[in-house]
Amino acid sequence: MPFDTVVGHRRLVTLLSRAVARGTLPPALLLAGPAGVGKKRVAIALAEVINCTAPVSADGLERDACGACASCRRIARGAHPDVVVVAPGEMGSIKIEAVRTVIDQANYRPFEARRRVVIIDEADALVEPAQHALLKTLEEPPSASIFLLVSSLPDALLPTVRSRCPRLRFGPLSPAEVASALVRDHGYAEAAARAAAVDAEGSVGRALSSESADLVEARETATRVLHQAARAGDPVARLATAQDLSPKKGSPMSERDQLAACLRIMASVLRDLGLIASRVDAGVIANADLRSDLDVLSRSYDADRSVRAYAAVDEALAALERNANAKVVANWLVLQL
Repeated sequence: MPFDTVVGHRRLVTLLSRAVARGTLPPALLLAGPAGVGKKRVAIALAEVINCTAPVSADGLERDACGACASCRRIARGAHPDVVVVAPGEMGSIKIEAVRTVIDQANYRPFEARRRVVIIDEADALVEPAQHALLKTLEEPPSASIFLLVSSLPDALLPTVRSRCPRLRFGPLSPAEVASALVRDHGYAEAAARAAAVDAEGSVGRALSSESADLVEARETATRVLHQAARAGDPVARLATAQDLSPKKGSPMSERDQLAACLRIMASVLRDLGLIASRVDAGVIANADLRSDLDVLSRSYDADRSVRAYAAVDEALAALERNANAKVVANWLVLQL
């Protein structure tokens, strides 16, 4: 998985590529950001770039891995002796014994790689004694090793550990980037990927944990309700549209979760309508595959109405979080759209 296969995070990838090419990569780094956005993937890609036997330079990157040499293939498979991944055990923590083992390895020259790469995944799971054991190595790092700490909760690490690891800050992915990763790496159909991406808050991991079939249906429901609300003039007709927001039988999601998923996707559609009304670049539209629907809805939802409707959806979601009755919330919302 070379750098050019990483979805999003272009600025960070370019920075790492330049550091490897110019020999300025620090001996320890903290890759921090939301869960499921690709931090570990970037760490493994970095290990490949460092140790690739036939590096390339393309697509604006000073150095990238070829992805085809023996070193790259073995790192991608998790079978390279000089690329070590430490992760939480069955109890959800990383014990001092695991850290001592990799520290001992780091003190020796790599077997065959240019540099040994130690990736500590979910580094916030390090117990305090393990962090103290790691600290001395971070203070005086072996010249032939690099430590990459990956964490979605970096503040759980000791300040002394954080201070010795320059931090790379990862942000959430865009819905389009999440959808691209789902299609390319996880075999999602385009519609399912788009639906999951809209509700994933920029995290591929969150998208993978969602029920994609339910989200496809939720997106269809959200757009249908907006179309109906745009056409329905009197309150009685509006309330009839609330029936579409009723939970579907046989779904693994609860009534409240189904409605919440639908409303989050509706908020995304309304955001897109506001962007269209503002004539922004089409590249920032989350539901780009629904462009024909969005164009039709934009005739009824101008900038002011889309903002008011978005605020109403946000208030409805807050009411659900306070355990308000789902049917009452749905009825109230359609009257606001």
